[in-house]
Amino acid sequence: MGPLAGVKVIELAGIGPGPMAAMMFADLGATVLRIERRESVDLGLKKPLKYNLLLRNRKAIALDLKDPQAVNLVKELIQNADALIEGFRPGVTERLGLGPQECLELNPRLVYGRITGWGQTGPLAKAAGHDINYIALTGVLNAIGRKDQLPSIPLALLGDMSGGALYLTIGVLAAILEARQSAKGQVVDAAIVDGTASMATVFYGLVAAGTWNPQRASNVLDSGAHFYDVYPCADNELISIGPIEGRFHADLLRHLRIDPKEIGEQSDPRNWPAARALFTKAFAQHPRAHWCELLEGTDVCFAPVLSFAQAPAHPHLKARGTFVEVDGVVQPAPAPRFSRTPSALPTPPQKASIAGINDALADWLPAARVTEWRSKNVMGDSGT
Repeated sequence: MGPLAGVKVIELAGIGPGPMAAMMFADLGATVLRIERRESVDLGLKKPLKYNLLLRNRKAIALDLKDPQAVNLVKELIQNADALIEGFRPGVTERLGLGPQECLELNPRLVYGRITGWGQTGPLAKAAGHDINYIALTGVLNAIGRKDQLPSIPLALLGDMSGGALYLTIGVLAAILEARQSAKGQVVDAAIVDGTASMATVFYGLVAAGTWNPQRASNVLDSGAHFYDVYPCADNELISIGPIEGRFHADLLRHLRIDPKEIGEQSDPRNWPAARALFTKAFAQHPRAHWCELLEGTDVCFAPVLSFAQAPAHPHLKARGTFVEVDGVVQPAPAPRFSRTPSALPTPPQKASIAGINDALADWLPAARVTEWRSKNVMGDSGT
């Protein structure tokens, strides 16, 4: 099921954006085979496999890629693949004998997707780094936070998962489409710094136009404006508002029983501090449930600020099926939605094991070849 049914992807196991991209391909119906490490690996996850949700929806085998026989198996699998995804530092897969040149010689239509923080080229290409470093270099981290405070550290959603995994997925999909016309594969160099910078395009336009205040929390979209922020309620729960448009702002003032004359011109930053004080006082008069009942579903651009534990129970998300439960674990459903080729309910993360080899390779090799490879003892149990 899913719009990518029939697409086949090999994932060389990694952490962060690589598994996220592989999960997205699998969620949308692609057949993804994860090549796990054979030795035990402690990534500090400290949780049972079924909670490692990025590994859902696909099968796995465990190989020691320092073993030439294991590399030969991957090369055979590559000949049946549309794409390969890897997230090692530049040069690692080349040293393993699984670099782009070797793989494209075996399968000229292969799309070779590479995800790194700094990219395959540049002075920092081979340096270690994490999400915080990549978004810092692009100017994005500097813009996030409250006035006169240090930048706020966002979740790894911004760099790893968005600037990284999403751009890798888009790039590999685009290259697969092109390969179906040209019969030629190519390398996709997805760098988190590139993707994060790309997502900030609108803000770079504002900077170029001279309309972006470089001081944090001094602009409309960075909590500088009273009408685009979060506020505490009487029970200390939080709500969010974002009525940027004038008529939406006026509607909110009506609900809060605030005279527009007390606010002044909405777009004038000089009026924002006084307006914020009025909003803070108003929202603090009632608990969050009151504001949800009054404002949800209106055009004031309102939503409660929910926790991860609270979000799946919200009536709107429940009605849409935004979250599903698989093997007792509540998790986000595959997204987006498709009218004709819907995605299937996710399957739980699977451990690579000797017992599961036949099932894992059934979509990739004839049964006789699977038997031959099993006899060579190159596959084992994974440490995941």
